Amino acid sequence: MDLLNTLVDKGLRRELPTREEALAVLATSDDELLDVVAAAGKVRRQWFGRRVKLNYLVNLKSGLCPEDCSYCSQRLGSKAEILKYTWLKPDEASQAAAAGVAGGAKRVCLVASGRGPTDRDVDRVGKTIAAIKEQNEGVEVCACLGLLSDGQAERLKDAGADAYNHNLNTSEATYGQITKTHTYADRVDTVQKAHAAGLSACSGLIAGMGESDEDLVDVVYALRELDSDSVPVNFLIPFEGTPLAQEWNLTPQRALRILAMVRFVCPDVEVRIAGGREVHLRTLQPLALHIANSIFLGDYLTSEGQAGQADLDMIADAGFEVEGAGTTTLPAHRSEVAAATGGCGSQGGASVCGSSATADEAGCGSACGGCSGHAGHEAPVPVQAEAGDVRSDLVAVRRRGAGTDLAPNA
Repeated sequence: MDLLNTLVDKGLRRELPTREEALAVLATSDDELLDVVAAAGKVRRQWFGRRVKLNYLVNLKSGLCPEDCSYCSQRLGSKAEILKYTWLKPDEASQAAAAGVAGGAKRVCLVASGRGPTDRDVDRVGKTIAAIKEQNEGVEVCACLGLLSDGQAERLKDAGADAYNHNLNTSEATYGQITKTHTYADRVDTVQKAHAAGLSACSGLIAGMGESDEDLVDVVYALRELDSDSVPVNFLIPFEGTPLAQEWNLTPQRALRILAMVRFVCPDVEVRIAGGREVHLRTLQPLALHIANSIFLGDYLTSEGQAGQADLDMIADAGFEVEGAGTTTLPAHRSEVAAATGGCGSQGGASVCGSSATADEAGCGSACGGCSGHAGHEAPVPVQAEAGDVRSDLVAVRRRGAGTDLAPNA
């Protein structure tokens, strides 16, 4: 296919595809799917070899968010049955992080629900970062706390944070249909604040909210323009009790095409398969490893992920290897820039802090890992679907820890 040959050549040169080329990837047929995956895989291997970076979420504060993000189980007015608790103590967060590091995670993502941190919250997270790094030598820490005020990114950097996650989620044109309590520009401002402070910028999207192909291309082009080191790709899991509960728009094939488009537009950044991969990619998850070079290990914010050992087995069976702590994630031309600014790419990590089961959901704008993840209700009653229709009844959705004292990511 001439299109794919062109995209591979551009990806190997780090050249931006045209919008028409990016849209054409999303429009390819299922018959062409393996060709699309193979082409994206050539670009992935050029910059990241066969390495897979593992990331682990620690949910520092869950629920009761004042923001109204339509996809999020922690949103204002949410009826979703999720686990709610206030801030974890530094030693509790460190213990939770140690479980992920023991499983091979190279990065720990600290997420807290809410519009954004107070200065007291930043101090609290700083103590948590210190506790984690004291107990886990060499681990990268990414904070995901929502919208940042002036000076807060610098304080997180001084406290030892390596990266900051704040997702754009969707295109500027449609953002107002998803959230009313803050703006797309607010999110862009926070990513820019993190960058300016020397933190590795992690920012991604949520697919499956009813957006058009044009919206998907718009947000990915915006992420490239922001020069995010890491781009988490979340797939919406319609959570019972949220406005998007009925939005079942994704198939495994569609999810793979979206990942491929992201890889072609952002060839040399860490592309992470984030929230919703288990629900939407299902048995095609190993194919996605040929496109993305990073995943979350274990659970998300308010939802269950695939068992950690199953992830490790999947990586090995597909012929990939877990990226070690001594390996720099980003290719040299990006990690050298990060080192010059003090960003975390210099320590082996590209920025990453994916987001969410369905996204940035750590409530509001936080969101690293996926609160609207797997709902905790029974799977929908099976219905007869026409050929080609999305079958939500085939998806087993689960919530994590609701109504229990289960520790985050236990």
